Amino acid sequence: MPQNENRKNLPDEEIGKAKQRENGGALEKNEEQSRWLKKFRQELIIGGYSTRTQKMYMYYVKMFLKSIEKDIEKVERDDIVGFLAERKEKENVSNATLALIHAALRFFFHDIVGKKIVEDIKTPRKAKKLPVVLTKEEVKALILATKAKRNRLIVQFLYSTGCRVSEATKLQVTDLNLKERIATVKGGKGNKDRTIILSKEWIKGIKKYLARKKAKTPYVFSKKNGKPISTDTVQRIVKKAAEKAGIEKEVTPHKLRHSYATHLLEAGENIRKIQELLGHTNLNTTQIYTQVSIQELKKVQSPLDKL
Repeated sequence: MPQNENRKNLPDEEIGKAKQRENGGALEKNEEQSRWLKKFRQELIIGGYSTRTQKMYMYYVKMFLKSIEKDIEKVERDDIVGFLAERKEKENVSNATLALIHAALRFFFHDIVGKKIVEDIKTPRKAKKLPVVLTKEEVKALILATKAKRNRLIVQFLYSTGCRVSEATKLQVTDLNLKERIATVKGGKGNKDRTIILSKEWIKGIKKYLARKKAKTPYVFSKKNGKPISTDTVQRIVKKAAEKAGIEKEVTPHKLRHSYATHLLEAGENIRKIQELLGHTNLNTTQIYTQVSIQELKKVQSPLDKL
């Protein structure tokens, strides 16, 4: 019989006590979850996870905890399987998102709660899509369509260095060595520092820009108040320029990173050097660009033509 039906036969005083017990139990459950989540967040910070990964992991674990009506320590494998299946069936999340949720829950239950209940749950492999790459002509058009000075220098920097958008927004003047035509990317993905090369053309422009810049700020690319420019702003700059240039492909800052790597490969640069410049830990990650280098494929002669 439902709880509310039971209450109909109870005096008002007893109903009040029942409500207090329920509210107390809910409060206790929330406090318990808050303690676990606080510990989870601290472990993510100590583990060197990026701010974005921290937010996504916290988001999905909170979503899961909200969906269950039991204590964290009583959660079983079936609860997690049900949650993942529901995300796929009702929300039709991508395989990549499902893998992200799986990773978040695995970390939380295995490393924080100490329950090995996620490890043997299988999720579909992420689809291996080839990265979209701009042609050199499209890159030129994109740069020309970008508003001169700061915005154009940002687009040129992204393409000429292969940096991630988050790395570009954090770049400081002290990270630049214009004389040696190099710069240091600090705290990149995986919290690693690396050296990047700088374009001669970009150096000419950045020298003039920094000399005329009025805002006192350590950041190379900043707002008028001196604060660093946001990644969202950079994404809007690139999108607007692509529309103005009439480029039909979806253009994002990360597409410029793909284009940088592919164009270097087509120019005959060693893939190991490209790996270092991109900051890839694994060479396999870099090797995907060997699959999108159309110019290199064109160099292959059909065996029919050699008969």
